[in-house]
Amino acid sequence: MDGSPVTLYQAEWCPFSSAVRELLTELGIDVVLRQVEPFPEQRAELGEVAGTDEIPVLVTGDGRIFRGTRDIFAHLATREPGRFAAAHRGRYAEHREARESGATERLLGHFPLP
Repeated sequence: MDGSPVTLYQAEWCPFSSAVRELLTELGIDVVLRQVEPFPEQRAELGEVAGTDEIPVLVTGDGRIFRGTRDIFAHLATREPGRFAAAHRGRYAEHREARESGATERLLGHFPLP
């Protein structure tokens, strides 16, 4: 990658997207998030961009497309860890209880949808 941000087609609720975001954080790679529709059959734009309706999809600054966690991880494995990679992985582990306890869901309850 050339230092320009990558684009990640993803959804916050998707555990595969979450794993990719964590790895991008650890590698120190800036990312533009593109939120996708909730259901695959609604993702026509993603289909046009990446030829799939499955997430996550990573598009590099030079236009290469990586589909799915395994493909994305294989691509990112060629990168050197970011300066704070170990500290970020540690913080991720430290926050496991909050992820598992539903803290995010409770916080979202403070912003009800119409």
